[in-house]
Amino acid sequence: PVAGLYDVVEVVPKEGEGVAFEGSGIVVDCPQQKNLCVRAARLMQERFGVGGIGIKLDKRVPFGAGLGGGSADAAFALKMLNELCALGLTEDQLAGYAARLGSDCAFFIYNRPMIGEGRGEVLTEYPVDLEGLDLQVLTPEGISVSTKDAYGGIRPHLPEIPLREALSRPVEEWDGILVNDFEETVFVKYPELAAIKRSLYDSGAVYASMSGSGSALFALYRK
Repeated sequence: PVAGLYDVVEVVPKEGEGVAFEGSGIVVDCPQQKNLCVRAARLMQERFGVGGIGIKLDKRVPFGAGLGGGSADAAFALKMLNELCALGLTEDQLAGYAARLGSDCAFFIYNRPMIGEGRGEVLTEYPVDLEGLDLQVLTPEGISVSTKDAYGGIRPHLPEIPLREALSRPVEEWDGILVNDFEETVFVKYPELAAIKRSLYDSGAVYASMSGSGSALFALYRK
């Protein structure tokens, strides 16, 4: 993982019933019952009669960054419960349960490049060759973008060049044709993010973009 940008999730069986949750690192500012890891565990308990579960989450991926930290935690909790409880679920079956937790949770079950359609839960594997490239991820301090607000301001439209065609082109051609629609409104509210994106190109990036609904940005550089 990019240095420091990862969460640590531990799932263990425990005596009794229910879910015991313990958090550390960045404070998860929501009621325990709404935590995605807890919801993942309860989903497996309701569906398969799984017994008591203990979950420890060391949170390091910041909130409001568009990096999918919470969704990834939930997806891997499901994967761990599948192994721990010997449920024998396939990736596709796990993805179906993950989609009940959040539109982007299913992606992290597969954890490889996919094209997302529908709400983001309809996934098709798509190979992306990033050989010879370095990735940098920036999480601007003090800027947290509300996912709800970001989606409320977006006006989706079909791109002139379809996504699959854009991705098939050399990375140097992605700028201008592989567009994150969230940037249009998020950059208006947070102009410093637009400035950071420009600085990434100024520093030699062959492609730069906001990650998801922001506020994190990433850049690809030729080695």
